Amino acid sequence: MNFIGLDLAWSVRNPSGGAVVALEGGGGRLSEAALLGDDAEVLAFLDRHAGPGCIVAIDAPLRVPNETGRRPAEADLGAVFGRFQAGAHPTNRRRVGDASGSVRGERLVAALEERGFVHDPRLVAGEQARRVVEVYPHPAMVSLFGLARTLKYKNKGQDKVILHGAWAELHAHLKALETAEPPLHGLDTLLGTDITPLRGRSLKNHEDRIDAVFCAYIALYAWHWGPARTEIFGTLEGGYILSPTLPERWAGA
Repeated sequence: MNFIGLDLAWSVRNPSGGAVVALEGGGGRLSEAALLGDDAEVLAFLDRHAGPGCIVAIDAPLRVPNETGRRPAEADLGAVFGRFQAGAHPTNRRRVGDASGSVRGERLVAALEERGFVHDPRLVAGEQARRVVEVYPHPAMVSLFGLARTLKYKNKGQDKVILHGAWAELHAHLKALETAEPPLHGLDTLLGTDITPLRGRSLKNHEDRIDAVFCAYIALYAWHWGPARTEIFGTLEGGYILSPTLPERWAGA
């Protein structure tokens, strides 16, 4: 069973992050973190790593029926995670579509469905399946790391001390996943990267890989716990976001 994370750029002109976490014992181990280009390269990466059992978790809108405004998913997510500064930006076809009106996430889902994947976030814990789901790292980090607010590792224009501190905190939280339930191993090389000299594209490349790894972990976590500790914001028909939810919202809490 593999768990693949994609930090998918909305435009094929920008690199996307891809990561593969393989099921190992009761947890997962990172086997690859890569930078990917156009749709063909993304699909080739998925074809290499997707076995009979595979969950692909994508940080990008996968279903956008609305031309303007925002999806109910963003409103529902914001009602729970807005106080942590972890709400999602409004998503609509005018914002995320290309010149032809096509949404990259929707194209990718269609290609995966042709390969036998099912686009459905309603995961059953421990069930082998081929699924593709939409995720969003910020609320997941709040839930999994117990954050009071999101880590500001993406704010490139801020003071370098604050930026580097956010990266150090993020690396520490990811390292701590070795003792989480489920655990994640194999990040030593990636987390050993010194980000202090990185600028521009080199820093963004590291960010894309890290976000892809975290998306893969969200897939592992959702598969491990199912609806007991995850939540679907929005609907499959109108657009949704699947995320680990706050402990206070766990089933039976």
